[in-house]
Amino acid sequence: MLKENLSLSQLFAIIIGFNLGTTLVVVLGITAKEDAWITVLLSTFTGLIIASFFLNLNELAPSKNLFEIIEFGFNRFFAIPITLVYSLYFFYLAARTIRDFGELTSAFILPLTPIEIIIIALMFIIGYILYLGIEILGRTTEIFTPYSALFLFLLIILLFASQNISITKIQPVLARGILPVIEAMFPIEVSRPYGEMIVMTCIFPHISNLKMRKKSVLFSVAFSGILLTIATLIITASLGITTASRATFPLLSTTRLISIGNFLERIDALAVFIIMLGIVIKSSIFIYSGLKGLEYIFNYQYRYFVIPIVCIIAMFSIFISMDINDHVREGAVVVPYLLYYPLQFAFPCFLLFVLLIKKVKNKGHSPSKDKPYKNP
Repeated sequence: MLKENLSLSQLFAIIIGFNLGTTLVVVLGITAKEDAWITVLLSTFTGLIIASFFLNLNELAPSKNLFEIIEFGFNRFFAIPITLVYSLYFFYLAARTIRDFGELTSAFILPLTPIEIIIIALMFIIGYILYLGIEILGRTTEIFTPYSALFLFLLIILLFASQNISITKIQPVLARGILPVIEAMFPIEVSRPYGEMIVMTCIFPHISNLKMRKKSVLFSVAFSGILLTIATLIITASLGITTASRATFPLLSTTRLISIGNFLERIDALAVFIIMLGIVIKSSIFIYSGLKGLEYIFNYQYRYFVIPIVCIIAMFSIFISMDINDHVREGAVVVPYLLYYPLQFAFPCFLLFVLLIKKVKNKGHSPSKDKPYKNP
């Protein structure tokens, strides 16, 4: 089986699309009120630390993905059940991501179309991309991500031109101090999207340029964090924190404020493109990583599992919640404490500790290169 490779530019585009993903669907740091954008900005610095952690975890076994690293740290007997848990976790997050797009499309774009049709159509695209391979996803992302960033900046310019942005809506700054901002970061803002980047440990082995990989990852995390900060700042400065917190999809609500000369208006398509591209990238990465877990468990190429898994995820994303309120409540209350903390932070920290212990032991057992020469 030929190894699939990704370029640094493709990795850069994938991480940006992944981090934007469903993150733009909701207002980030909403509990910090007018300081929501500060919460997102500080979360970016935390995200850089988290990304560095996952990179260091991967660098202890550069050619291995997450599941192979688990086997390297323990053994295959223990790695198989842990791999199964992570695969199900990735599939679950993919189903939630796809449901986000289904709710958005059925509410704003195609209100007369059943959500089942929307989800099945999206899953058909994702399944086709995954069957072709990770390289195709990388090329697709590399082509369309620049348009996503361009459209986001275009929306900002149009909002300024239509005089919908008011700085007074984000004032006073830090009126309640820094503590509410710090509290708003945990657990949601740090876990999503930066904690979810544990899935990238299944992507890092596809990068052949190991020297520049770390710089590319950290730069892409910083750039995506800046984009999220700007988007949060613009949303709150346009809608106001009260309206933004009540809006189901605040980015689309912000876009609908644009009206220049009663001619240029209703440009929701730009916002939908940004969100849809991010959702396709994010859900594809989740599903691909879960498929690699099944490949590790059953020793069959992951393409054998694409069609059945895509069908199961499509069905599960439809039945995952009753409505949008139930879907949002589950993501805010249940998911962080049951899934984010144990699988994103607790176990990876334990795994890194085990790998470092093994590394020290291997060094201790290696023969010394500086043995003094003894005459016979």
